[in-house]
Amino acid sequence: MKHSQLVAIIKRLEAMIEAQDNEVQIRRFEKEGVEQCIVSYDHSTETFELTDSQTKQPYQFDNIDMVAIEIYDLIQ
Repeated sequence: MKHSQLVAIIKRLEAMIEAQDNEVQIRRFEKEGVEQCIVSYDHSTETFELTDSQTKQPYQFDNIDMVAIEIYDLIQ
């Protein structure tokens, strides 16, 4: 059985939340070496911003599950 990609995505997002510095955390998500999206987490607002690398369209999320699902959809 393959490991869940959602678990790996959520662990990366949780690491962003748990970072002790107050800087905006940024992670890039790729599929086969091609960047699909960039996700940032702002501790002051407790929100994620996902930017689709192809359309450059930003999306705001205040729910870790919703941003994880969006990332999963982009890297599939």
